[in-house]
Amino acid sequence: MLEKLKPVRSLRGWLSALVMMLFFSASSVCAETITIFAAASLKNALDEVAAEFDTVFGHDTTVSYAGSSALARQIQLGAPADIFISANPDWVDFLEQKEAVIPESRIDFLGNELVLISHDPVTNLDWQALDLLALLNGGRLAMALVQSVPAGIYGKASLQSLGQWDAIVPYVAQVDNVRAALALVALGEAPFGIVYATDARADPRVHVAVAIPAQSHRAIVYPAIAVTHSETAHAFLAHLQSSQARAIFERHGFSVLVE
Repeated sequence: MLEKLKPVRSLRGWLSALVMMLFFSASSVCAETITIFAAASLKNALDEVAAEFDTVFGHDTTVSYAGSSALARQIQLGAPADIFISANPDWVDFLEQKEAVIPESRIDFLGNELVLISHDPVTNLDWQALDLLALLNGGRLAMALVQSVPAGIYGKASLQSLGQWDAIVPYVAQVDNVRAALALVALGEAPFGIVYATDARADPRVHVAVAIPAQSHRAIVYPAIAVTHSETAHAFLAHLQSSQARAIFERHGFSVLVE
């Protein structure tokens, strides 16, 4: 009897090994790599969201961060992105007009706020009564590019609303994206800067000098859109709207605009 059982045990072991081999083979086939082009201000939060997506679904997500304008132009020229996440709707609108993205996949999913940050702590500032020129005292105001990068566009509108843009222009240090503006203030290269509230939370070397009123600029909205028809890209867009992603974005200070 024992002699008869040995082949059966061997056959079962062989079948188990075959099932495991097929499982891992299928998993490796299903796993995909996707590339996301995302606004620089999303870095800390989106890194976490992407890592969670990869862990749960077994994919390999690569995120390239820069100013929304630079990323949109790269996509227009054929850069291999699967998803684009912009810090304002304009650059997604631009790509839709160029027929470089998939319009029906678009979601407007995050909001943010602007703040004036400082290298050294400053207290008791009132934005409406602010004399920014006097506050700078000959120093520079760090901002993202005011003609193309969303944070710079919003910031310029706020200073125009305050009636101080023309006086401040000679003292503005414009850089490629909002994280570069944050770095200038964090390193003490500029005493003040205008960035998103989420950026200020991401670097302990800067201080929020004063919140900038939302009514002084257009509403800050982050749209995400698929560039390719990759099933994994569309799965990632769905993941951005999950409760897990919501918790991460809110912890980093974003407002979530989708239910």
